[in-house]
Amino acid sequence: MTSATFLERIEHAFEQARAMDAPLNEKLDYVAGAVRSISPQFGEAVDRLVGRLQKTSAGASAPNPGDRMPSFLLPDERGELVSLDTILAKGPAAIVFHRGHWCPYCRINTDALAESQRRVEAEGKQIIAIMPDRQQFARSLKSEANANFPILTDMDNGYALSLNLVIWVGEEMRRMISEAGWDIAAYQGNDSWMLPIPATFIVGTDGRVRSRFVDPDYRKRMAIEDLLSALNDAA
Repeated sequence: MTSATFLERIEHAFEQARAMDAPLNEKLDYVAGAVRSISPQFGEAVDRLVGRLQKTSAGASAPNPGDRMPSFLLPDERGELVSLDTILAKGPAAIVFHRGHWCPYCRINTDALAESQRRVEAEGKQIIAIMPDRQQFARSLKSEANANFPILTDMDNGYALSLNLVIWVGEEMRRMISEAGWDIAAYQGNDSWMLPIPATFIVGTDGRVRSRFVDPDYRKRMAIEDLLSALNDAA
């Protein structure tokens, strides 16, 4: 299977999942099933990566409910610096970490967040996305999802590292991702092959984490209804 064929088929699965009238995690499961069908070898490599991360409890030491969320100052898709303090001055926030604009699961998640944004904003709350991709790719993801919330660039995964969220993908997945046609080094501006574990932190105006979703299996994300409920509780 050529890289072009693989990416074309993944893109087709993404569009099908995107069009589904279904909860977020059902759409993600659809994409995961499509990946297994398109390339069983890729699906098996993902399973081995996830198993390794789960065995070492990757992400477990990220901020827990009650902990203070470490501050940040990161550029948004326009290059303007955004701080956590400024965000929380406006109300509670969902801080969502993505692997990158190229990841179909992150794209599905961004779509779902964009669709929920009106409900979030109407209640005086916010969504903030963070990923290691450079700003032009943040703009691309934001435009594709028609999102109004900021998408911040965490260059070299510096902030995610401070939260103990960053993992090395491993040699097998580095090779598989490269052969699939995704150029992570170009997206991130470095060749470290480090990615954040997708995670969502619900943070109150006092700067403390009220709820979190951290799962080394990047095919799973915080359900939108759970996110909305946690934001309401944070208020």
